[in-house]
Formats: sequence, structure tokens, C-alpha cells
Amino acid sequence: MNVSQCMSTDVRVCAPEDTVRQAAQTMAEIDAGILPVGENDRLIGMVTDRDIAVRGVGEGRGPETEVREVMSQDVLYCYDDADLDDVALQMSDLQVRRLPVVNRDKRLVGMISIGDISKAGDGHAQRASAALSGIAQPSERHSQH
Repeated sequence: MNVSQCMSTDVRVCAPEDTVRQAAQTMAEIDAGILPVGENDRLIGMVTDRDIAVRGVGEGRGPETEVREVMSQDVLYCYDDADLDDVALQMSDLQVRRLPVVNRDKRLVGMISIGDISKAGDGHAQRASAALSGIAQPSERHSQH
């Protein structure tokens, strides 16, 4: 099974010049803790509720701070035609619960989560569980510095 068969396609994107308040409001509207950041039709970063809390509020920045000041610029992604099992392993190795999904032109086409993988059936729930186990391990990758 390919990623495109189970990914979420209704993805909201924020701009780097949006405020963290706007990003947080969008996260609340869609009940998500992460938003892709796009500029000129390209994915340039990701902003999470944790980025807003730690890099924003924790460093004394206010709600009008631009997303670009707190976002993660290291964009991890997978391709829409990638094998779901391979992506589950990639998520475990990278220790992430969600990945943006791009097509071969590197245009954002969706998001894939551990939850999406677990619902895919055909033994994927077990793979999602194994991936989540790897994700839960402590890592330097998730340092906010």
C-alpha cells in the first residue's frame, strides 16, 4: 500500500509571516499540533504547538511573533508514492508521529500520521505500533535549541 492511499489530504498551511497567534488559532480549528509552513508554493518549515510554547513563549516572544522565528526549518517529508511500511520505519527512525507528504515535484499533497497508518488495515496497525515504540525513545533530534 502506498502513502497516498491513507494520507490526509485536507492540509492547512501557514505562511512564515503569519503570527504565532494565527498559527495557534489554526491548530485549534483543525485540532492539530503541527502545521506545514509554505512560501512561494514550497514547503519551507514546520511549526508545532511545542515550537510556539518553547521557542516563542518560553523565550519571551509575544503572540504577534512571526512563525518564521519559531518554526523548524529542517523539513522531514515522504513521497506520496512511497510504500507505507517504509514510511512507518522512516517515522520510527526519525522519531516523528507525522510527516508532510509531497509528490515527486515536491509539492505538498497531504500529511501522514501514525494514526493513518494504523487505520490502513492489512497488518499496518502492528507496524504503526512498532513505529510508535521507536518514536517514543528519547532523542537529541527533538531538542529545541
